[in-house]
Amino acid sequence: MALFGNAHTIDPAAAQQDYARLLGQGEQVHAAYLLIRDTILFTDRRLLLIDKQGITGKKVEYHSVPYRSITHFAVETAGTFDLDAELKIWVSGTPAPIQKTFTKGVDIYEVQAILTQFVAR
Repeated sequence: MALFGNAHTIDPAAAQQDYARLLGQGEQVHAAYLLIRDTILFTDRRLLLIDKQGITGKKVEYHSVPYRSITHFAVETAGTFDLDAELKIWVSGTPAPIQKTFTKGVDIYEVQAILTQFVAR
């Protein structure tokens, strides 16, 4: 399903090591998802969106969203004919949401629970 641009779960411990340079002292990765070349990390402090750009993917944009900046979010579960789930996150000062698509194999309720845990602080 990764070929269709849908995210799937990756090991948080592996993501912790792979992206250690981006993390603050003591910051922990709680969940991680891979979307072809891009990565989504949910840490105990923020949401990190890692966007590899260009043909080679050598140019990378690291988008850090502190949970306190998230004004609201929505999840849409997979259906019978629509095999993917969607996550939409609205950030203060930005009218359009950040949108990510997950395969049916990803527990979108888990993603929602992680956001709830950190956004509601």
